[in-house]
Amino acid sequence: MIYKVLYQELEDEAPVRERTQSLYIEADSVREVRKKLQDRKYNVEYIQELDEAHLEYEKQSDDFKVEKI
Repeated sequence: MIYKVLYQELEDEAPVRERTQSLYIEADSVREVRKKLQDRKYNVEYIQELDEAHLEYEKQSDDFKVEKI
């Protein structure tokens, strides 16, 4: 599965929409996503599992790139 992760770069930063960043990661579960990202010290706001339709939509973006962790 591909997951979309919305996060703030600084662990203690309050979530602000204008500073929220996203990344895409392949994993079997939300728990595995969190485990893969724990060394990055992000303030993770939301992890969303992408269904086929949403994944196809996200692939149209120039910023779409699945992280290899």
